[in-house]
Amino acid sequence: MRNLPIRAWLMASVLFLTACASAATSRDALVKAVIFNDVKAVQSALTAGRDPNTLDAKGDPLLVIAMREKAVDVARLLINDPRTDLEATNKSGENAMMLAALQGLTPMVRLLIDHDAEVNKHGWAPLHYAATNGHDDVVQLLVDHSAYIDAESPNGTTPLMMAARGGHITTCKVLLDGGADVRLKNQLGMTAIDFAARANQKEIADGLRSRLEKMQAGAK
Repeated sequence: MRNLPIRAWLMASVLFLTACASAATSRDALVKAVIFNDVKAVQSALTAGRDPNTLDAKGDPLLVIAMREKAVDVARLLINDPRTDLEATNKSGENAMMLAALQGLTPMVRLLIDHDAEVNKHGWAPLHYAATNGHDDVVQLLVDHSAYIDAESPNGTTPLMMAARGGHITTCKVLLDGGADVRLKNQLGMTAIDFAARANQKEIADGLRSRLEKMQAGAK
């Protein structure tokens, strides 16, 4: 009789651990389906009641994983699910729109916008990510939907600075045409011209310097 409570506790512990293992296996299978863009498997899981905001073992939301892996069919499925939190981030603070912008997935960025996902974000923003890799179409799309052209990262770096550092001359032009301010400095005192110069992007540095000189001359 004295051993019954211990046996009951052991049985409960075994059942709990078994349930946890089963849940982890189910979660891992769902994450794998997302990575491999397996729409049928993900749809089946969602229909069965699985949460579209499920996190993987690293804390990454399914939609963020889909964008990272360019699993666009699954991403579309998740975006169209009204339960999905479109603003959910990974541990680095990156959301689905940021990774879609980084990957140059213009249709996905447009779909997120159509579902009222936020274009602007405090700190690093989708526009930074699009400019970093020189995705002009995404940059223009974000700007056309009121993305803040001079969005500042935590240290004050702007999308124009990122485009200049990456050597993306056409992206710089899109940003400048959208009103980007070439005069701005980040917390290290660096302008977009400095970013271009340090990255040995002479053509961009010269072009930005010429733009700055014209602005200064016009202000006199």
